[in-house]
Amino acid sequence: MSSARFDVSSSAVTAPDLEPGPDQRWSTWPASPPTQRGPLPHPAWVVTASGAFDTELGVVKTGKEADVHLIERAVPGTSGVLLAAKRYRSTHHSDFHRSGSYEEGRSMRNTRDARAVHRKTSYGRSVAAGHWAASEFEALCRAWRAGVPVPYPVQVSDTEVLMEFVGDGRTAAPRLAQSRLHGEELRDAFDQVVAILGAFARAGFAHGDLSPYNLLDHHGRVLVIDLPQIVDVAANPQGYDFLYRDVVNVSAWFTRRGLENDPEDVFAELVAMMW
Repeated sequence: MSSARFDVSSSAVTAPDLEPGPDQRWSTWPASPPTQRGPLPHPAWVVTASGAFDTELGVVKTGKEADVHLIERAVPGTSGVLLAAKRYRSTHHSDFHRSGSYEEGRSMRNTRDARAVHRKTSYGRSVAAGHWAASEFEALCRAWRAGVPVPYPVQVSDTEVLMEFVGDGRTAAPRLAQSRLHGEELRDAFDQVVAILGAFARAGFAHGDLSPYNLLDHHGRVLVIDLPQIVDVAANPQGYDFLYRDVVNVSAWFTRRGLENDPEDVFAELVAMMW
C-alpha cells in the first residue's frame, strides 16, 4: 500500500550493547498485548523484533486533537519501516470538541471514567485522549477487516495509534482535496469513494465525518483516514443522518470540481446495502 516499506525480518533480534539515543525509544510492540495489535495476519513488513528502536523523524501533520508524527521502527543496523504515529493531545492541550452525538450507541465501561469525561475534569480529559485513540484503532481494525482501504493499524498504546505510513519516502500522500483534476478526470476517484462508502455501509457503519480532507490520493488509489468518530448506523439514533452527511459532503466537492453526480442515488444505494 505504501512505498515507505523496507524489508525487515520479523524474527527476534537483540542488541545488548545498544541503547536508544536521542529521539529514540525501544519499540513498544513487545509490551503490547494481542488486543492492542493490528488484525491477523500481520503484514510481512510489520517489525516485531524485540530489539527494534522507534526513531522520531518529525511531525507530519498537526491538528486540534491530535498530531501525526513520522517514526522509523527498525533493529539497529538493519533497514526498517516508516510508521505514522497519531498522538492524541494531552490534558493541557486539547479540549476534545467532538460532539457527543458521535458517542450515542457507545458506552464507556468504567463509570468513574465516564463521569470524569462528562465533567471535563483534568483526569477526564486525559481519559478522553486514550478513549479516542482506542476508538480510532478499533475503527481502523474494523475497516481493515471489512475491506475498506485504510492504512494498516499496527498497534495502539495509551494515547498513540501507530499505523502504516502512506506516502513516498518521508512525504505523506496528498489529500484528495489537493487534487488538480477536474470533471471526468475525477471519475475513477469518485467511484473509489462510493466504493468506500459502500464498504462501510455493508459493515453497518458510516465514517461520520467524511470529506476530501480525510481521503488520501496515493498514486490514484484513494484511502480513508481519521476514523475515531466512526458511527454504528443501527445503534446511533442519528446514524443515517451521519451517513447522508458523508455522501453530501463528498458529492458536493466532486460537483464543485465539475463531476456531476447524484447524492440521493448514492445514499439510496447505500441504505439498500444495509438491508
